[in-house]
Amino acid sequence: MNIGWEWIYGLHGLLDGLSLQGVVNVVWAVADAVIVYTYLRFGRRELPDFLSGTMFAAFSVLVFATGFLVQWMFVVEFDWHLASRYSAFLQNLLMSGLFVAMFAARRGVRGQTMTIAVAKWIGTLAPTIVFGAYEHSAFILTLGILCSAFDLVYIGLLWWARRQPAFAAAPTSVPADRLIGVN
Repeated sequence: MNIGWEWIYGLHGLLDGLSLQGVVNVVWAVADAVIVYTYLRFGRRELPDFLSGTMFAAFSVLVFATGFLVQWMFVVEFDWHLASRYSAFLQNLLMSGLFVAMFAARRGVRGQTMTIAVAKWIGTLAPTIVFGAYEHSAFILTLGILCSAFDLVYIGLLWWARRQPAFAAAPTSVPADRLIGVN
């Protein structure tokens, strides 16, 4: 959803008249493209062996197409101004929960940094204050507070795990039989 957001609003910002926000969105879209490349290059390794490369590719196409479609439906439903805000905060809440889930699935901090965790938290907290508190949007304020709660849990998990030598030595992946419920 994030790459869909960046590309849709980045291109809209450039086509609707050059703006600083449009340029920033395009820069983030390019950064997201690097993240997508990394996902396509290494993401298959995070999944159980019974999922083939073809299944991974098909699922990836479905996920990215869904993300773009959902972002576009926000524009159709709410118009550009509100759609950009509502969808951004909903996807940030999803990402905040997924960071906690990634920590749990990896059973530790592999591939995760405190810098990214804190930057994600502050990067959502700032617009929460502007759009939620100062502009009096209860919806955005509520989503922003929920994002902060999940982000702080994630930061706490990273901090805790780095101080637990026994935890750091735990396996970093779950055997396939535990993923699919086979005993």
